[in-house]
Amino acid sequence: MECMREIVHVKLVEVVGDHRLLLRFEDGREGEVDFSEREWRGVFEPLADPDYFRRVALDPELGTIVWPNGADFDPATLHDWPRYVQELSKRAQQWELHSV
Repeated sequence: MECMREIVHVKLVEVVGDHRLLLRFEDGREGEVDFSEREWRGVFEPLADPDYFRRVALDPELGTIVWPNGADFDPATLHDWPRYVQELSKRAQQWELHSV
């Protein structure tokens, strides 16, 4: 039986660098998420441009961050970003190897 984890919504987003955001969650957790090492593909490709990246907004209905083109991130992933960033980077590298 799969365990469901609680979704903790983003309550505040603030741009603190070209590809860095300060996020505050409804449970009080707050921290920076650094996207500077990310390769932007698909719907996320426009986010490679720091000016476009700064157009991030909070979507209170979804409880997460969004951009004008509809790109968004799962709030649970953002909440646990420090735990997932290494795994996500490893998966991205594997994906690149398989797409060549």
